[in-house]
Amino acid sequence: MSAAQIDDYIGALDEPKRSTLEQVRRTILEIVPDAEQGLSYGAPVFKVNGKGVAGFAAFKNHLTYAPHSGNVTAQLTDELQGYVVSKGSFQFDVATPLPKKLVKRLIAVRMAEVSGG
Repeated sequence: MSAAQIDDYIGALDEPKRSTLEQVRRTILEIVPDAEQGLSYGAPVFKVNGKGVAGFAAFKNHLTYAPHSGNVTAQLTDELQGYVVSKGSFQFDVATPLPKKLVKRLIAVRMAEVSGG
């Protein structure tokens, strides 16, 4: 796994997807600066102690954020109102980076789950 894999993934995208996901990546790394970066199933993933704590992917008409646990989205239904939510991810607009406060909350819930707390 390497940050270069995510560089390549994001670099291959058209605007505004590229700049939106670059911002989401910066936000994730502000929250978990020591996260291991790479790809899992072809999509960017950020791991802490070998466990995925955040990820994203680009699709034709939307972007997706994956907290790497279906329990996270279930716990944050209020915070995720307005997004198209599935069990393990949610969709967001190609031109609108996720709010830092939301990403912090998503990662905090996942980190608590990973650490057993």
